Amino acid sequence: MSRVCHFTGRKTSAGNSIARRGKAKYLGGVGKKTTGVTKRKFKANIQRVRALVDGKVCRIKVSAKAIKMGLVVKPPKRNYKPAEQAAD
Repeated sequence: MSRVCHFTGRKTSAGNSIARRGKAKYLGGVGKKTTGVTKRKFKANIQRVRALVDGKVCRIKVSAKAIKMGLVVKPPKRNYKPAEQAAD
């Protein structure tokens, strides 16, 4: 399964990590120089939760932002009581 939010569609995105050296001009240096650029990933905060989807309880992957926004409807608590044991 992929890291994609069921509600917002948030997923892993790509970017660059830029390595620099030197002293900034405003601090009296000659300026920052780029010494390397490597690919990196920005991963969304995806959680696996039980939720009500179309009236059914199922496990879905949602982002933390979707949970905070209230898009996830949690299933009701079960009210389970074990059956009374018949005394012999």
